[in-house]
Amino acid sequence: MSEKDKSEELEDILSETEAHTEVNTDEQDELNEVETEMEDELTVEEKLQEDLGKEKDKFLRLFAEFENYKKRTSKERMELFKTAGQEVITSLLPVIDDFDRALKELAKSDEKEMFKGIELISNKFRETLKNKGLQEIEVKQGDAFDAEVHDAITQIPAPNKKLKGKIIDVIEKGFKLGDKIIRHPKVVVGN
Repeated sequence: MSEKDKSEELEDILSETEAHTEVNTDEQDELNEVETEMEDELTVEEKLQEDLGKEKDKFLRLFAEFENYKKRTSKERMELFKTAGQEVITSLLPVIDDFDRALKELAKSDEKEMFKGIELISNKFRETLKNKGLQEIEVKQGDAFDAEVHDAITQIPAPNKKLKGKIIDVIEKGFKLGDKIIRHPKVVVGN
């Protein structure tokens, strides 16, 4: 073979190689595009999964917040029912005090029938309020003074050492409505 033939053959081989390389490059580009599209599709799918997770989390938080709201409002409603008549009952407490004073004075008089009549009315009135949740706070002379429960009006020297820091006298009775104190007992404390 002549050099001319060899060079032509070499050129043919080179051109075929270049053409083949161009085809390979084009195929490689297409493969790269397909891979990129698949990656884009995966990232789109991953993004959608991530968005779905965020929405689920948001929904669960909102649902939990709503449940807490329902519990809180039902608890507040129960508290409201327990103390619904507190203002009315508080305004009736002076009437109870008046009944006690009237019974005390009628006990001194000779009017036994009047005493029994007033006592019946007083008991019925107290029972009605008791059915509505009113309870008297029991306080006696010699009980320990508790600032959370009792309202000290004054302090006087204790008649004996046993009554030091204790309740000496009850000026006004205290009352609770359910578990809440609506009027603290007014007491005199020995020092």
